[in-house]
Order: sequence, then structure tokens, then C-alpha cells
Amino acid sequence: MRNRVVLTALAVALVAAGCGGKRTDTGSGGATDGPVACEATEGRITIATGNTGGVYYALGGGLAQLISNNTKLKATAAETGASVQNIQQLVAGDYDVAFSLADSAADAVGGKGSFEGKPAQIRALARIYPNSTQVVVRTGSGIKSVADMRGKKISTGSPKSGTEVIANRLIKAAGLNPDSDVQAQRLALRPTVDGMKAGQIDGLVWSGGLPTPELTDLFTSLKGQVEFIDITPLLGELRKVNPVYATGTIPAATYNLPADVPTIVVPNVLLVRADFPAGNACALTKLILDKKADLVTVHPAAKGIDPATAADTDPVPLHPGAKQALGG
Repeated sequence: MRNRVVLTALAVALVAAGCGGKRTDTGSGGATDGPVACEATEGRITIATGNTGGVYYALGGGLAQLISNNTKLKATAAETGASVQNIQQLVAGDYDVAFSLADSAADAVGGKGSFEGKPAQIRALARIYPNSTQVVVRTGSGIKSVADMRGKKISTGSPKSGTEVIANRLIKAAGLNPDSDVQAQRLALRPTVDGMKAGQIDGLVWSGGLPTPELTDLFTSLKGQVEFIDITPLLGELRKVNPVYATGTIPAATYNLPADVPTIVVPNVLLVRADFPAGNACALTKLILDKKADLVTVHPAAKGIDPATAADTDPVPLHPGAKQALGG
């Protein structure tokens, strides 16, 4: 118990200390054709994360504190709408590092979806942990599949979030029109959970690490009144859009469920602009892998960070500095 209290306190301290506002200094430098000193320069950077209550936000705060404590850089993390917004504001220069789902990042480099005709000049530091697509409905809603969402009030996530991208693709894959066949509630996770508790929302789609704290709250508060639905029959249609989608499992112990739940998973990536200093990219990538245990104390989803797959970011190119850190 004493160890658990200490770890919890450490996680809270790391997140609280790491959260802050937008970027104040871009630094200088960029891509390089040869090896660089794998050391961070002095300066300030900001990290675009996601909704409060989500894993991006927790790990983003922890990562900012990790960077500040172990390099010459001073980092802060900011709450955002997540993936799509993160990439747009990364490119605009509002942030220096951004969390993103791999499917949204692939859209960005390909100039597709929310980035139609505007390919983003972004690079990856690393592939990190996977996100689980978590589709939860009220047990009395009559929803047993995504196709049953017709006419229902469904939270599809924050505007310009990776969750919204996946939610709309799931709805389309089920043969529905997300603009007219469902009553889409474009809400962040906290108001979504509040709406579910109040009986004002029939279901939600959330793409996040395991466990997501707000969903832990939902299943604890509405035990027996909410349940997951199996979305894996739609995997084939989703893979026609992007091959990055894969099958996964939400273990029963995650939310004290009666059984494991099959689902669809998507990798997460950490992104920077193409002109991000190579030495900083190398240093940050190496730090994330070397200090993985510190991030696990912030959130257990960080256990999914794997050196063996960190370089697997296609079609998003690895930053040359990150490639150097990963031994490429």
C-alpha cells in the first residue's frame, strides 16, 4: 500500500508539473544528412496532448516533466482536442511536439481526410503505445452494434480529434451517414461521461489508452448500466481506408468487466515538424525509450512503448535525429 501511494503521488506530481500553455520558443535547426550530437539544446518546447481525463493528457504532462528534468530543454504540455488539431497546430508553429493517432498522421502526410490537398510536413519521433477504440453504450439503449446507432445520441469525440475520425469511419463502415443517421454529440470526454451518467447520451466512441480514467469513472458509477459493444466486424471496411487498423483486446480487469472485449486498435505516434532540430529529436527519442519506466508511473499505457516497434511509423517518415536514436 505504501508503494502504491508513493507511485500515485509521483504520477500526480509529474503530470501537474508538466502541464502548461503553448510554445514560447521554436529553437533552430532541422533535418541533417549525417550523425549529430544526440543532445538537447537549451530552450523551451511545448507538447500538444489531448482531453483532460485521457491518456495523452496524462502522459504529455509526464513527458514534459521528464524532458525538463533530464535535458537542457524546458517543456510544458497543453490540453487540446487531440490528433487532428494537434497536427494542424504543430504545422502552424503553435506546438513543437504532438501526440497523434497513426491514422490521422497518415492522413496528414498524404493530404487526405481533414488535410485534403494540404500534405503536412511532419516527422515522427517514435511509435509509442496503441490506442484501443472503446465504444460504450447504455444497456437500455438497444444498441448492440454500430448499425444500431441510427437515430441515437452518440458522442463522437472532440471536434478535430482522432476519436472523431475513427468514430465517423466506424459509422460509415456500418452503412450509416454520420451527419444525418446519428445524433452526433461532438464532445470532449468529460462532458461525454457526464452526459452518459445523466442519461442524455446513448453511447460514445473513444480512442485511448488503457485504462482511460474517465471511463473507469463511468463503469464504476454506472456499474451494470453501460457496456462495450464488439466493433471488430467492421475491421475489414476500416482497413480499406487505412491498413494501420488491427484487432486488439480490452482485458476484463481494465474496467472490472465480466469478460474481455475484442476491439480495434491504432498505434500512437509522437510528431514534430520536419525542421525540428536533429539533436533534440535524437535526445528526446532516446529519453522516451531509456526512461520508459518513469512514464509507466504516470500511466500504465506507457508499457506499450516498445523499442522493437518504435521505428515503425510508416507512412510518416522518421525524423533523421529519431532514426539515429533508434539505430537506423
